Amino acid sequence: MKVADELFHGNILEEKIFAVFLLENTTDRLGSKEFRVFESWLSRVSTWADHDALVHYLLGPMLLSNPKRSQRVFVWAKKRNRWHRRAAAVALLRGARAGLFEKEIIRISNLLLHDEDDMVQKGLGWLLREWTRDHPQRAFPFLMKIRSTAPRLVLRTACEKLSATGKKRVLG
Repeated sequence: MKVADELFHGNILEEKIFAVFLLENTTDRLGSKEFRVFESWLSRVSTWADHDALVHYLLGPMLLSNPKRSQRVFVWAKKRNRWHRRAAAVALLRGARAGLFEKEIIRISNLLLHDEDDMVQKGLGWLLREWTRDHPQRAFPFLMKIRSTAPRLVLRTACEKLSATGKKRVLG
């Protein structure tokens, strides 16, 4: 943890990615202390690459191992920092694939739906795409509900895995 924390503290992308590689296979053995450390790394993120590595391979699996942690995404969604807001969506990806966090996905989508930052919109679209791909019977009605108010970028990304008919229904 100490080595990884030092590596993620710098500005070199490869070092940050290596920090994630060091720890990604240990998340099931890590606890709340380590989760708080990873959460603090969000303020050190400088690109989508170090963000997605951190969130998808460390924070996301830790939400799965302790679903109570999923409540943290609502704190992140209210931060000024774009990477915290993107993390609020991306951290739920693994849960979405596993059929978990449906209420959290809907709630975080409603919180982030009108975010003007394209990185946040892409993260939210990614979350909705994965949820729609793996659980269309639950996700498709939600897409239909938000289609008139959601940013086009969110909808286009969310619909990537839908059939041509499904895309046409959502995108109009």
